[in-house]
Amino acid sequence: QLQLVESGGGLVQPGGSLRLSCAASGFTLDLYDIGWFRQAPGKEREGVSCISPPGGRVAYADSVKGRITISRDNAKNTACLQMNSLRPEDTAVYYCAARPIQARVAWDPRLCSRWSLWDYWGQGTQVTVSS
Repeated sequence: QLQLVESGGGLVQPGGSLRLSCAASGFTLDLYDIGWFRQAPGKEREGVSCISPPGGRVAYADSVKGRITISRDNAKNTACLQMNSLRPEDTAVYYCAARPIQARVAWDPRLCSRWSLWDYWGQGTQVTVSS
């Protein structure tokens, strides 16, 4: 059974940091792009960041550039999202997603914003930024 499990969410004060993790089971991530998305109450799901299998290609939403870093460890079958300088508007449920590289011809950062094109999803982890 293919499964993605996020962890690391929680309550943090503005300006604080969190590190989200995504662990895969039932398949290996080394042939998959990995994306992080988030959805706040009443808002559409939006792309945060994504990374290619070797890790050489990354993309970030403008709203998080300079504050968030995506990484992956194919040997451990995991991905991470390091979030710094968090703001109240970062409050959302954060999801990791995977998409096989066979589904694309070449890396396209626009995939990071098109959540409907991603195949596998975790259950999400809540991030709340509040004082």
